[in-house]
Amino acid sequence: MPLTIPDGMVVSVSGFRGRVGDPLTPELVCALAAAYGAFLRRSGGGARVLVGRDSRTSGAMLAGATVSGFLSVGCDVVDLGIVSTPTLMLEVGEGDAGGGVEVTASHNPAEWNALKFAAPEGTFLDAETMKAFLDFARGEEFPRARWDELGTVRTDGGATERHLQAVLALSALDVEAIRTRELTVALDCVRGAGAALMIPLLEALGCRVVAINAEMDGRFPRDPEPTAENLGDLGDLVRSEGADLGLAVDPDVDRLSLVNERGEALGEDWTLALAVAAVLRRTPGTVVTNLSTSQSVDDVATGYGSVVVRAPVGEINVARRMQSEGAVIGGEGNGGVILPELHYTRDAAVAAALILQHLVDEGSSLAEAAGRWPSYVIVKKKVAFPRESLGDAYGAMERDLVGDGVDRSDGLRLSWSGRRAWLHLRPSGTEPVVRLIAEAQERSEAEELISRASRILERVV
Repeated sequence: MPLTIPDGMVVSVSGFRGRVGDPLTPELVCALAAAYGAFLRRSGGGARVLVGRDSRTSGAMLAGATVSGFLSVGCDVVDLGIVSTPTLMLEVGEGDAGGGVEVTASHNPAEWNALKFAAPEGTFLDAETMKAFLDFARGEEFPRARWDELGTVRTDGGATERHLQAVLALSALDVEAIRTRELTVALDCVRGAGAALMIPLLEALGCRVVAINAEMDGRFPRDPEPTAENLGDLGDLVRSEGADLGLAVDPDVDRLSLVNERGEALGEDWTLALAVAAVLRRTPGTVVTNLSTSQSVDDVATGYGSVVVRAPVGEINVARRMQSEGAVIGGEGNGGVILPELHYTRDAAVAAALILQHLVDEGSSLAEAAGRWPSYVIVKKKVAFPRESLGDAYGAMERDLVGDGVDRSDGLRLSWSGRRAWLHLRPSGTEPVVRLIAEAQERSEAEELISRASRILERVV
C-alpha cells in the first residue's frame, strides 16, 4: 500500500527524522526503506544498497528494519555496521551501489533517530529527487519480492579503514610534515560513531590523542550538537593535558568543532574558514558555503584571492552549487567541510586533517591561526512559529529592517555591507522550528538584530 508519513516526522533533503517510538517506529522505517529500494530499482539501479548507522541505542533496531525493507523489494544489502555518514556516502559513491541509508539523527538528542538517504553518486537526495521519491512512495503500489526473489545481506567491516586511507591520500596533506609536528589532540566523540574513525586517523598523523566520550554506545553525556556552549569538558581536557587543540565531532561525524590551546571553543564556523585556508594555499578556486555561514570564510577566501558563492542551507544544496561552480572546497558553518577531491559530503575526518595541515603551514597555534583574521559574533535563536505565516514574516522583516543586500533563495537573508552584519530567517530542515541567525562585529549588534527580528515575528503572529 502507498506510504503514509505520520505527523511529527521532519522531512527534508536531510532525510526523515522523528522521535523513536512515536512517530519513528520500526514499521515505518521498514516501509520507508522498502519504498526507497523500489524507487531506486525503478530508476535503473538499487539492486545493491548499503546500510550504516551511528551508535544510538535505537540504531540496531532501526538498521535491522531498514535492511528488512530493502530485502523485501529484492535489494541486496551490504551492512557496514556503525560507521560515519561520510563513510557510508564515500562507499556508495566509489562503489557500484545503487544507493544507501545511514540510520542517524546527526546532532539531534538521543531520543531522535532518522534515515539519511544516499543517492547513487554518494550524496544526499536533492530537492527534485526527494520530491520524486515522495510522490512515488505516497502514490504507487510497488511490488514486493517473492520468496525466491528476496535480496541477500552481507556484512562489511572494512569501510572505516578505507575512508581513513582515502583521507591520508589527499593532495592537500603533507602527512610527514604533520607527523613531525607531533601535536597533542584532545578529542570528544560524544559517544557517537566517531572514535573508530577519528582516533586512528589522528594517530596515523602522528598525534598523541587524549579522548573523552569515545565509547560508541549512543548514551550522549551532553547535548550532542558540537556547539561552543557544549564543549566545556573538552576545554577542560585541553587545559589539563596541555593539548595543542581540541576537536569535537557530532554523533555521525560529519561536523567538526575546534577548541584552541587555551581551552576556548572557537565556534563551528572557524572549522570551514581554516580548512579553506589550507586548500586555497595550494589550489586557488571558488569556495561555496551556505547563507548562514560566517563572513570569516569570505575574509579567508579574499585573503587568498578567491571568492565565496552562497547557496541555500543544506548539505546537498551546497554540494550541487559546488558542482556547478567547480569549487575547490565548500561546506557549512556548522563545522561541515566538503572537499570534492574526495567526495561531495561533509566530512569531519577531512576537516580535522585540513586543520592540522593549516597549523603546520602556519607554524602557529590554533589561537594564532584564527587570530590572523577579523572576528565576528554569531547569535542564533530558535523560535516556534507557524510556517504558514512565514511569507508575512519575510515581508514585514524586509520592510522594517532595510538592508542593502537581500537574498530570498532560502527564507530571507538581509545584509548590511558597511556594518559587516547580516540576519537570516529560515525554517529548520531538521527540527519543527524557524531559525534566526545574525552576525556582526559586536555581540550587542547581533543580539539587537535578533531582538528586532523576534519582535517582528511576535507582531506577525
